[in-house]
Amino acid sequence: MENVRLMIVDDEPDIVSMLQIYFDRKQYGVTITSRGEDAVAKAIENPPDLIILDIILPDIDGYEVCRRLRHNFRTKFVPIIFLTQKNDRKDKLQGLEMGADDYITKPFDIEELQLRIQNALNRSERESFTDAQSRLPSVRIIEDYLRQVIKTSGWSFMDIHINEYQSFKEKYGFLAASDVLRFIAMTMQEVCNEFGSVDDFVGHAGGENFVIITQEDVMQTVYTELLARFNKDIATYYNFTDRDQGFMMLEKNGEEEQHNLMTLSIGTVSPSQYRFADIREITEIAADERKKAAAA
Repeated sequence: MENVRLMIVDDEPDIVSMLQIYFDRKQYGVTITSRGEDAVAKAIENPPDLIILDIILPDIDGYEVCRRLRHNFRTKFVPIIFLTQKNDRKDKLQGLEMGADDYITKPFDIEELQLRIQNALNRSERESFTDAQSRLPSVRIIEDYLRQVIKTSGWSFMDIHINEYQSFKEKYGFLAASDVLRFIAMTMQEVCNEFGSVDDFVGHAGGENFVIITQEDVMQTVYTELLARFNKDIATYYNFTDRDQGFMMLEKNGEEEQHNLMTLSIGTVSPSQYRFADIREITEIAADERKKAAAA
């Protein structure tokens, strides 16, 4: 399972070294921290696909780390596996009550751990918590978040669409198209971290459609910066010929069609502009605004 981003939170150097060597060889991306406070901050800033979490840490314990992550929508559904020397039944139950997905005690079989990681990731995808390609929260979680924010004020909802994504996918294939989805996911998170706040929400509504929910007073900055970064880097996903000419040719029904390089169209809405009766109105109005922006 390539491109999986693991966060390992443990202060035992031998354990950490063994895990890093093993998962590096499996082509997992590995982030390591030995302190609970750092783990919370790093996970919220750039949510990993799964967290391996020790209970006994030098500052706050793993239970508190888990509690904080489960109270933030960015990390609420990130799978967490407790890896610890505590093997009492009450310790295990406490970890599961906190929202952990699994619990494994030291010493452990590393191949068993990998299978548990894979099972936790598969379960998360089956339950529609995350999109399998972008690894962002999917429609079910987007809707849950909207049900919370619709009761508040000061937010802005951004409906984001990648134009010409399907034509790119048709020419370059599934793997290249998946790379583009990961690129836009990473770019949205980076922009929100820099110009928004840790409470900003980034989600994948399916296919080439994404959402950002940020504060209304920074929405325009997030909007502008996201467009600039996407436009700056998207050409790198094309071959030299397509980059050089600024478009690509795609054969359909024996004829060649010209297609533009991918761009973004974005529609925004906020409660200062509209009164929303339900979350469906938010997404429908934002989609209309995005279509207007694309046609302008």
